[in-house]
Amino acid sequence: MTNSGSQFVVDFGWQALLGDLGISAQDVLRSASLPLDLFTRETPTLSTPEYFRLWDAIMKASGDPLFPLKVAQAFSAETFSPPLFACFCSRNLSAALDRLAQYKPLVGPLRLKIKRDQDRTEVTIEPDPPTLEIPLSYFLMEQVFLVHLARSATRGTLVPLGVMLPKAAMDTGGYEKFFGCRLSESDVCRIVFSQADVERPFLTANESMWSIFEPELRTRMQDLAPEADFRARVRACLTESLAGGQCTMSEVARQMAVSDRTLQRRLAEEGTSFQKEITRLREELAAHYLTRSAYTNAEIAFLLGYDDPNSFIRAFNGWTGSTPDRMRSENRVH
Repeated sequence: MTNSGSQFVVDFGWQALLGDLGISAQDVLRSASLPLDLFTRETPTLSTPEYFRLWDAIMKASGDPLFPLKVAQAFSAETFSPPLFACFCSRNLSAALDRLAQYKPLVGPLRLKIKRDQDRTEVTIEPDPPTLEIPLSYFLMEQVFLVHLARSATRGTLVPLGVMLPKAAMDTGGYEKFFGCRLSESDVCRIVFSQADVERPFLTANESMWSIFEPELRTRMQDLAPEADFRARVRACLTESLAGGQCTMSEVARQMAVSDRTLQRRLAEEGTSFQKEITRLREELAAHYLTRSAYTNAEIAFLLGYDDPNSFIRAFNGWTGSTPDRMRSENRVH
């Protein structure tokens, strides 16, 4: 799997979390050039570039260097996604790390490498693909989350043996206070736990709940496989690229890590074309926005990747023989 073409599900807890922290979700989405209805979609997803555009926009909106600390501590078993819930269901941190390493591709462009010996467990957090540049603030959030997970699930005061980060020009005092140890410089992002701590039982362990979630997680992992329906993968990329204006065939091919020619060939094999898919998708989304939201024509034009409302109105007339205003009035949102 190449992460440049992967789609990551956005946890529903993000919108509530941003609200709790006094950050406007709509302002963040605008700043990141993402669809304004992202958080209200049934299954909101982001490509790798969009994923980090969203993170950068959230960091800028917070204006707080300790924001990753607050975010990671806000994660809970009840609020966030099945992969994270699976961690809380585990019997201990060791099992949780194994599950998180297995299902990490579902929630972000990272991978966990776990190394165990007799008295310690090292967890190295790496970008996937390795050439991807990850913000230091995001690495910190991941490390804080692992410690927060262990402390919350054991109701104990776990202190890691070591926390390593690439060199960065930022104040880490607040993070050292949270971890209970000093942060050290390294060429990798790594956190080290004692073997006693990773084997400490989780009070949140629930194997019966895990048995319910596991089939869904396995299915979602299979959906990420390259052999998944190519047309569906193209539509997923287009859906998340339209509002950013990056909806050319070359850009979608780049996100999916294939050549323009390969993209055209694969779509032709499935009886369609890039132009057909982008037109169908725009028509479907336009109908959705006009009948299920209160967006103006200008806002819908932006969400569909048009430069101005008139271009959208002309295209809509070509699809339906009608106007956006007529469809809106016939299906008025109350």
